[in-house]
Amino acid sequence: MATDSNSNRKQDCEVLQSEYLANRKLILVSNRGPVKFLYDENGERTYTRGGGGLVTALLGLAQHVDATWVAAADTDADKEFKAGNVELDNRSRLKVRFIEPSAEAYAGYYNVISNPLLWFLQHNMWDGIRTPNITRETWDAWNEGYVKVNEQFADAVAEEVKNSDKPCLVMMQDYHLYLAPQFLRRKLKKHKNTKLMHFIHIPWPGPEDWGMLPSDMRGAILDGLCSVDLLGFQTRDDALNFIRTCETHMARVSVNYKRGRVWVHNHSTHVRDFPISIDVKALRALAESENVSQYKDDMQRLVRERKLILRIERTEPSKNIVRGFEAYDEMLELHPEHRGNVKFLALFVPSRLGVDEYQNYLDEIMASAGRVNAKYGNSDWEPIRILVGEDYPRAVAALQKYDVLLVNAIADGMNLVAKEGPIVNQRDGVVVLSERTGARQQLQPGAIVISPYDIYTTAEALHNALTMPAEERAERATRLRWIIEREDIAEWLCLQLEALQELRI
Repeated sequence: MATDSNSNRKQDCEVLQSEYLANRKLILVSNRGPVKFLYDENGERTYTRGGGGLVTALLGLAQHVDATWVAAADTDADKEFKAGNVELDNRSRLKVRFIEPSAEAYAGYYNVISNPLLWFLQHNMWDGIRTPNITRETWDAWNEGYVKVNEQFADAVAEEVKNSDKPCLVMMQDYHLYLAPQFLRRKLKKHKNTKLMHFIHIPWPGPEDWGMLPSDMRGAILDGLCSVDLLGFQTRDDALNFIRTCETHMARVSVNYKRGRVWVHNHSTHVRDFPISIDVKALRALAESENVSQYKDDMQRLVRERKLILRIERTEPSKNIVRGFEAYDEMLELHPEHRGNVKFLALFVPSRLGVDEYQNYLDEIMASAGRVNAKYGNSDWEPIRILVGEDYPRAVAALQKYDVLLVNAIADGMNLVAKEGPIVNQRDGVVVLSERTGARQQLQPGAIVISPYDIYTTAEALHNALTMPAEERAERATRLRWIIEREDIAEWLCLQLEALQELRI
């Protein structure tokens, strides 16, 4: 019955996509595009499709409509291409258009304001005492980088709208583009049929955190986001925090928590949560592929007959990796029966090593793991093994083998690893999940939920997961799979289109 229900739901969503978008032009906007152009050894321009569920979902949506994707050029080949039609997967065809910021403007927009300023603020990584420090260089990056690149995006989108003979739906993505909606509204005053959406993939903290930003920056961000018709977040808490932030920091604003609405500047913005997910079918196909199978023997040799605790992360401070190792240390201290019988495998992708905070945190990670290995390890047993490098097939192979998957982030928009694991795992593995991840809202019924700051409770959660009766493990794993299968990436898109239809946007 559940399978039939899921199938019917997916059919309904496909019909909704076709009907809603039938007479509209779709314009997708993000910092990075769906393709990257490169030059091969013969100097010919080629392209590769971007990875990840977001590209897959939005390209699937683009099948049903006249679609353009606007993004920032990343390579010289992107800049040469400028704009044109691209065919993907033998079924998705859309126009890709690149904007070309100057190197200086893009550096300020991306490397100073988007990362780290906004990213750190929204992941609770500023301490308020020593950081952030808003300097003249920060303001230069804001005015000459973030503002100008956002306006450049708005110019490109406005041109696409003006050249269309259909009403347009503009779907913007993430924290790089907070100012673009207001610029776009100003440029499209005569195009009343254009509808704007914005989805934010990272957490939205409360008004106290946003108080760390200067009022001019904060005001511009809120004015920008309150220029859209539908604003999407990962969780209910994020959506409520946004409304609270508007109520606290905007003048002459009216908010309605029950209806999820902000009214300001004579415009109504509807605020909703749409938890993003994964492409379940594509992930399962990859899990059965030769690319993943080649790693299975490596994983077996690494783990042998031991139980496996696994974590897969980018090396970002918000992921809380050091406390995870400290919790493992605590578990080995409190429950010595696990010594020699458990392997902690950590697969890390280096992240933003050009930012001092990230490089310093990577050093802390390595030192923390080294302490645990020195304290408990011997010639036959290495308690923690760290593998560094971006290798998705290897990660999927590891996800098939875990007994415990640890996700203890301090702040996470969603954390898709927590959803990928239960789909491919073959051992009824248990998920130990931070209450501060977006995934907690959906996965709490099947996970062990912990505070990311509580090392002792995390240690006990790891022990309980390793010793949990087989029947309970199977029940939890089944529950997680059912939730994720029902609420996949297609459902994420469908919920947004249903909201547009319900609100008559």
